[in-house]
Amino acid sequence: MSDFLSADAASNSSSSPSTNNDPQTADISNLAGDRPNPDTGTRAGPEAPLRLVETAFLASTASLIWLVNYYFPLGPLLRVFFPLPIALVYLRWGNRAAWMSALVSGLLLSVLMGPTRSILYVIPFGIMGVALGGLWRRKASWSLSIIVGALIGTVGFFFRFWLLSALVGQDLWVYITVQVTEMVEWAFVKLGWLMVPSLDAIGAIAAGMILVNNIVYLFVVHLVALLLLDRLGNPIPRPPRWVQVLIDYEE
Repeated sequence: MSDFLSADAASNSSSSPSTNNDPQTADISNLAGDRPNPDTGTRAGPEAPLRLVETAFLASTASLIWLVNYYFPLGPLLRVFFPLPIALVYLRWGNRAAWMSALVSGLLLSVLMGPTRSILYVIPFGIMGVALGGLWRRKASWSLSIIVGALIGTVGFFFRFWLLSALVGQDLWVYITVQVTEMVEWAFVKLGWLMVPSLDAIGAIAAGMILVNNIVYLFVVHLVALLLLDRLGNPIPRPPRWVQVLIDYEE
């Protein structure tokens, strides 16, 4: 009788559902073991709202600076900040976020001021901000970033004159050439040169003056970015040694 009870207990224990000999139970346990942890890979999750908020905030900041400077011009004080918010977006979040910030700035200004004034910000300052941010993120030298920014600013200057000339129906470049001609003639008289500059020479001198003006402007933008973005935790490449000595800048 005892042998029969022990044999029956052994058979019951072998068929107990607590073991994993059942193929269906084993498959369920394997699927549960292979399921990824929902906490893994969530590092990129919190960055998406932060990227969206910062991009929108800096785009609205750039638009506000342009808007305030248009209606309450303070000379070159606010003008040096035009490309910096877009460049900061590039330094923090990359190329796509910077282009989206420039586009949002243009759309916001188009609603507030009209499409004509909004495109005058996007070209050249929105594109300039993207270019400067990309060059600064890649640790380009000051000479390269200043030259690239000055070329974009010069193209934007001529685009502005072309657009305004098309809107008013007059060639506004004539007024620039008249002013430059008077300046060149005055300089020739002071130097004792008895000659009249040609129209092509006047155009070349005017274009050169515009380029030099943009180079000076970009140099000031770099100085402001050096002092401002360092404090925001997004430093730009270090200036040349002579600039550090000139402004008494310490690493």
